[in-house]
This record gives sequence, structure tokens and C-alpha cells, in this order.
Amino acid sequence: ADKVKKNKKKKVLSAEKVLRMKEAAERRGVLYISRIPPHMKPFKIKQLLAEHGEVGRVYCAPEDPSLRKMRKKKGGNSGKNFTEGWVEFEDKRVAKRVAATLNGQPMDRRKRSAYHYDLWNLKYLPKFKWDHLTEEINYQRAVREQRLAAEIAAATRERDFYLSRVDRAKAITAIQERKKAKQAGKEAAEG
Repeated sequence: ADKVKKNKKKKVLSAEKVLRMKEAAERRGVLYISRIPPHMKPFKIKQLLAEHGEVGRVYCAPEDPSLRKMRKKKGGNSGKNFTEGWVEFEDKRVAKRVAATLNGQPMDRRKRSAYHYDLWNLKYLPKFKWDHLTEEINYQRAVREQRLAAEIAAATRERDFYLSRVDRAKAITAIQERKKAKQAGKEAAEG
């Protein structure tokens, strides 16, 4: 049993390393992309923006599932599309410069590219950190789960109420049948 347990060392961050991580997080800048063309994936966005500076993380908000379902139903493409996105640059100065230079410019300079005629819609978000974005996503997920739990609870209450009414109706019907049988028995005994 002693051999099964292995001594695992916990990685402890030094105060200096934590300080460096905080400074790096403070240097990062986030861009908001207000419109993402159909078929464009986060990897492609990262690829296009990496030419201008070091890109950290990319998050694209998927389109509403009901819109996707309607599009597929009407014969449109069945791929996953995104509506808006956020891109984190490692340096906020680079992010500001990219937003200023690329906003309103074609997404891809190559004429043969599918995105040549789509324009960048970029905005630098001052004092916005990646944690704010994840907080919002987690909050929306929690709200959605809470709403779903409330709907399930309401459906359970309705089902239980319906079943109790069905049981009560059966009991009342059984009582009425016994009364009729009793009356029929009394009438037969009297008659």
C-alpha cells in the first residue's frame, strides 16, 4: 500500500513569479470583433491577426442555435458560424495599433480569399481583461442552468399535481362504484 502512494510535489509559485504573471496580464490588450463572416473560424482569425502582433487567446461567440437550426432547415450551410469575437494580444500597444490600422480594412489582402470583401470591425477595449469575458460567459451559463432547473421544477410540480388529481379521481370513482354496489345490494335485499 505504501508503494501505491507516490510523493507528489505541489508546484508553489514564488512571489516573484506571481508578480511577473500579473505584470504580463496587465500588459495584455483585448480587441472586440463586432462581426465575424460566415465560415470564419477562430483559428483563421488568429492566423490573420498574428501577422500584426503576438496573439494570445481568441474567443468567438457561436451563433444562436435556433438561427443555425433555421438556416439548416432552409437548406443553408450546416457549419458552425460565429457572431462576434474577442482577441487578446500580448501587448496592449500592439492591440491599439492593430485596431487603429485594420478597422474598416479588408480582412484578407489576397483577392482570391473568401474574406477579401469582408471588412474588419475592430475596437480596442481599454481596461478590459480576459477575466471579464470569462466572468460574463460563466454568469450566462449559470443563468441558463438556473432557468433550466426552474423549468424542470415547474414541470415536475405540474406532473405531480396531475398525478395526484388522477389518483383522486380514481379514488372518487371507486367510492361512487362501491356506493352504487351497496345501494344495488340494499335494493335487492329489500325487493
